[in-house]
Amino acid sequence: MTTETSEPTPDPAGTPGPHRSGFACLVGRPNVGKSTLTNALVGDKVAIMSARPQTTRHTIRGIVHRDDAQLVLVDTPGLHRPRTLLGQRLNDLVSDTLSEVDVVAFCLPADQKVGPGDRFIAQTLAPLMTGRRAVPVVAVVTKADLVDRGRLAEHLIAVDQLARSLDREWSAIVPVSARDGYQVGELTDVLVEHLPEGPDLYPGGELTDEPEQVMVAELVREAALEGVRDELPHSLAVVVEEIVEREGTGDVEQGRPALLDVRVNLFVERESQKAIVIGKGGSRLREVGTTARQGIQKLLGTRVYLDLHVKVAKDWQRDPKQLQRLGF
Repeated sequence: MTTETSEPTPDPAGTPGPHRSGFACLVGRPNVGKSTLTNALVGDKVAIMSARPQTTRHTIRGIVHRDDAQLVLVDTPGLHRPRTLLGQRLNDLVSDTLSEVDVVAFCLPADQKVGPGDRFIAQTLAPLMTGRRAVPVVAVVTKADLVDRGRLAEHLIAVDQLARSLDREWSAIVPVSARDGYQVGELTDVLVEHLPEGPDLYPGGELTDEPEQVMVAELVREAALEGVRDELPHSLAVVVEEIVEREGTGDVEQGRPALLDVRVNLFVERESQKAIVIGKGGSRLREVGTTARQGIQKLLGTRVYLDLHVKVAKDWQRDPKQLQRLGF
């Protein structure tokens, strides 16, 4: 079993090594900590986090800047056996992403045994690990802070055996905790080692290349998912209709930022789900608006008036036309 935990060895001559740049894709079952890990690696919030499965709907790119490398992280939806057209399209999105990256980080949570979902993903990754353009796969044991050392050691062995059962070997196995920072830097080193030599792909200071409207929609969806029933995450879609500056609200000379009107529609599949999002007397929707507005104002760097509307798009997960209209 290969477990990478050490710092890279410095060049004995003291000269810097070649600059590396490229893409790393994070994959794993839904809700194994991929988005939390992405944010920890980048050092800022670029992916939404929720305790609910199937939170990520888009491939969010986070950019890690170092003097010797630029690592572009692609956080994907969780791979799973699809039950709906949406589920199949999310899986297709992951497959398309895997074919274009330099290294894959396969996330397996330490507090859960290796199960059928992990084996399904491992089988999906196995063909990528051989051939003329083999893609290295690093097994990342997430949530290491939730178990003791004995259980962590057992899990590392099980993860190693998962690859060997397919006649494969992980390029490395790295236990991490995104919440307390345990070995996050070490994981970055391991991923960078697998990148090709090359210049920066994005300007310094950029943390993500996602359009503002996508990030705004994700912040609204994150706020809407907090504290709701299990059925809602799979049925909630968020579309930003417009982001426009309200006339006469900004004053550069007085240092007063403009007020942006942000209009957003939240789509659910049934009237009962609409009632969940809105809450009694609109109380829950107001909470969603307050939470989301804070994140949006930080993202856009100015004042925001957030206008939320909840609509029913019946069975949109199974309707190709509605999926296309909602951006899938």
